[in-house]
Amino acid sequence: MNHLLGLALGGACGSILRFLVSTGVYQWLGRGFPYGTLTVNLFGSFLLGLLTEALVLQRVAIALEYRTAILVGFIGAFTTFSTFALDTVYLLEQGNISKALVNIFGSVIACVFVVWIGLLLGRYLFSHTYAVVHWQGGMMPYAMLVVNTLIAFLIGLIAATLSQKVALPVEYHAAIIIITMGAYLTLSGLYVVLYLIEHGYSLVQHAKVMLAVFAANTLICMGALWLGVLASGAAVTLMT
Repeated sequence: MNHLLGLALGGACGSILRFLVSTGVYQWLGRGFPYGTLTVNLFGSFLLGLLTEALVLQRVAIALEYRTAILVGFIGAFTTFSTFALDTVYLLEQGNISKALVNIFGSVIACVFVVWIGLLLGRYLFSHTYAVVHWQGGMMPYAMLVVNTLIAFLIGLIAATLSQKVALPVEYHAAIIIITMGAYLTLSGLYVVLYLIEHGYSLVQHAKVMLAVFAANTLICMGALWLGVLASGAAVTLMT
């Protein structure tokens, strides 16, 4: 039952985010080509490769139902093969053979490539000194922080871009960005704390170490979110 609930929650969040991202991309670039579907599939494929390495292969102390919710529920709902297939059929029916071929080969090859890049990045991060740096009786799981930072940057980039392209009231934009970023900072902090617990650290005996790592993760991810927002603004300025 817990697996089903995790899948349902992850799938709900993933499908909502896919709708927002793809809608924003279409409002930005138009519907002459399935840019929205391609964008969510590329982002989702990269995250699937990276998080498969980080959450599953590294055996992070996170319950199986949560892994299922993230990898199968959230990313499975965020990406979409069926919409890609439907978009391709529509292009063929409209006589846009070249666009259909670009969509087929671009989506398949590009998605396989970014999954591979995500896996390679995850393997590289976790291949050195057990992915941690030891300091003053504690340790800093730098690989986890890098994964969290990359995702934070993508969240900032996507959220800021959509806030400029999706027609919603200002208060809705602010609420979506604040809730999304707040939830991510909390969950990513929990992620590194669970990693420390799996490696023998105790909430009571190593409270200072855990607090320091949690604070470092929060500050770094906040900086990455801010950089993502800045990068979005620069990209939109260049393309307009």
